[in-house]
Amino acid sequence: MAITGDGMAAEGALPLHSAAAANRAPAPAVAVSADRETQTIGYRGPTACAAAGITYRQLDYWARTGLVEPSVRPAYGSRTQRLYSFRDVVVLKIVKRLLDTGVSLQNIRTAVQHLRAREIADLTRMTLMSDGATVYECTSPDQVVELLQGGQGVFGIAVGVVWRDVEGALSQLHAERVDTGETLVGKNPHDELARRRHRAV
Repeated sequence: MAITGDGMAAEGALPLHSAAAANRAPAPAVAVSADRETQTIGYRGPTACAAAGITYRQLDYWARTGLVEPSVRPAYGSRTQRLYSFRDVVVLKIVKRLLDTGVSLQNIRTAVQHLRAREIADLTRMTLMSDGATVYECTSPDQVVELLQGGQGVFGIAVGVVWRDVEGALSQLHAERVDTGETLVGKNPHDELARRRHRAV
């Protein structure tokens, strides 16, 4: 049972700051490690901003304060470029939506940690609900309905929808191969590499 911002009870949905939510999530180290093994493409700051709908000032501030740090490559001084993973960009877009609806920074930090800890398959099925004071994880339509029936104003973010929005935006923008530094355009980086080789002949 979770307690919403006005003290009303909601069965099933878990506030992200609760011990139950923490116990339900996989260990962060495992999830991050698995992500890093498959990260061959990263997105520079301006690309992450365009896909997430944020300003570069926001991106820079969130990175410097540890709210959302780039998991592919942090900035090592002025000569290096931060590289964000696809999951990072999804988290950036969710943070923007939570901020726009008045969720406190403390609760947003908790939500970010929770999103980082979950497996990718879990994220695509998750809905984040908030009454402005607390962020809840809902993994079924019944949990969403129960929160809505509590009587207080709540809003929801379907993480799977955000995921698809970011995927569509990034498919039109530049990416970078982590191993070679090659700039890639579009959904199929192999096509772009083939075009480059053809032009070089």
